[in-house]
Amino acid sequence: MRACRAAFPTIEKLRAEYEGQVSFVIRYFPIDSHTNAMNAAKAVEAAAAQGKLEQMYTMMYETQHEWGEQQDSRAGLFREYSSALGLDLTPYDAAVADPATQARMEKDRQDGLTLGVQGTPTFFLDATMLNASSEEELRAALDTAVAK
Repeated sequence: MRACRAAFPTIEKLRAEYEGQVSFVIRYFPIDSHTNAMNAAKAVEAAAAQGKLEQMYTMMYETQHEWGEQQDSRAGLFREYSSALGLDLTPYDAAVADPATQARMEKDRQDGLTLGVQGTPTFFLDATMLNASSEEELRAALDTAVAK
C-alpha cells in the first residue's frame, strides 16, 4: 500500500486538472499480505454509503502511517475516523459487518485478477492497463485520450 500512498497526491492532482474530461473510477483490490487492506476497503465503502467516499479515502491515505504496517486489525481506528468525519456509526457498523460489503471488495478483486492486475496501484485507461510509472507518463496517456 505504500505505493498507493505515494501515487495518491499525483492522482488527486490529475483528477482536479482533468475534471470534466476524464472519469476516474476506484476499484478495490485488497491484498492478502496487507493485514488491514480489507478492513480499510470496508471502511471506505461504508463511508461511501453515507456520501463520504472521498473524505474517507483521503483520511486513509493521510493516516496510513498509523495503520498501514500494523499486523493486527485497525478496524476500531477506522471506526474512529468515521466518527471524526461525522458519519452515523450505526449504518457504518452495519455496512462494515454486511457480507455484501466484503462481496463488493471480492468482486472488484476478482475483476482485477481477470484483467491481469497483480498489485496496487494499477491504472487502466479506456480498458487498457497502463504501464505508466510517473506523473508525466500518466499525463501523456490522459492527454492522448482527451485529444481523441
